[in-house]
Amino acid sequence: MAEDAVCAGFFRAAEGAKISCLDQFQEGNLISFILGNLLEAFYNFFAAVLNPSMWLDWSNSEALMRFIYYGASVELFFVLLVGLLIVTAVGIWKRSFMWGCVRGLEGFANVTGRFFAWAGLLMVLQQIIIVFMQRIFTRPDISIGFGIPLQFDISWFAEELKLFNALVVCLCVSYTFVQGGHVRVDLFYAGAKFRTKRVIDMFGALFFMIPFAIVTWLYGWFFLWRHLVTPNPSASDRLELLLRKARLLKWNVETIGFSPNGFNGYFLFKILLCAFCAMVILQAISVFYRALLEFREGPESEDKYLDRDTLGEGEEAYEGTH
Repeated sequence: MAEDAVCAGFFRAAEGAKISCLDQFQEGNLISFILGNLLEAFYNFFAAVLNPSMWLDWSNSEALMRFIYYGASVELFFVLLVGLLIVTAVGIWKRSFMWGCVRGLEGFANVTGRFFAWAGLLMVLQQIIIVFMQRIFTRPDISIGFGIPLQFDISWFAEELKLFNALVVCLCVSYTFVQGGHVRVDLFYAGAKFRTKRVIDMFGALFFMIPFAIVTWLYGWFFLWRHLVTPNPSASDRLELLLRKARLLKWNVETIGFSPNGFNGYFLFKILLCAFCAMVILQAISVFYRALLEFREGPESEDKYLDRDTLGEGEEAYEGTH
């Protein structure tokens, strides 16, 4: 048992010891676990920054396994949590800094969303080409490019349409939130007072958006890597087990389609799932910061610095409709 072992070393177990004193402290109870991980987050951050080859040198199979493990680990969660707490504390002390964070996060959401929204147009154009090639020219394939063209069966391009849809859903989610385009079921929000709305926004960001995105990330991260490498990593694997698996590690990117000549890049959907979670978490932080600032500054700060698209003069009645 860990509590029966003699600890040696604070952050990491000293030579000859089985457990560090901080790890032993963390196993005491929930409060000890949280406090211990918050303290250890500083050590883990600087250890990662000062030793990038330990987790970014993917020519080393152990480094790749560390990257996989820490990508959905307790250690990463508390490093990010401590960083967020520091940024929030600075923002509470200096509102202009927090407004800058809001503008930066919303700007990132808008730029990303406005760019990848064009995937919807590409999806429509590609579908039109597929129909023409199949029904009018009766071609079994489509060739794109000069010299050495990109040539695939029409069924490949037909299945690949789902990738454009996934790009819009996963990478435009925050943009749609900023623009007020998500469908809402409003039971009491519209009739609430200004500051009550801001409290609801903060509660929703902290207790709905972020937990949902974190849980989805935990499943999606290992779901992604199980289709990229073998032997398959598991969320229940400890770092020591993954490092032993690293001896047999090799890339095994999933290229199996639903049909013999169909789209074979389904691993891209797993990447987009993780990107979706990251976008939702960043947007939740932006929502919380904006709601907190508007709560403190009052109704005159509502929609301050908010960059929303417009349909032009005279079309205001149609903007933001769901």
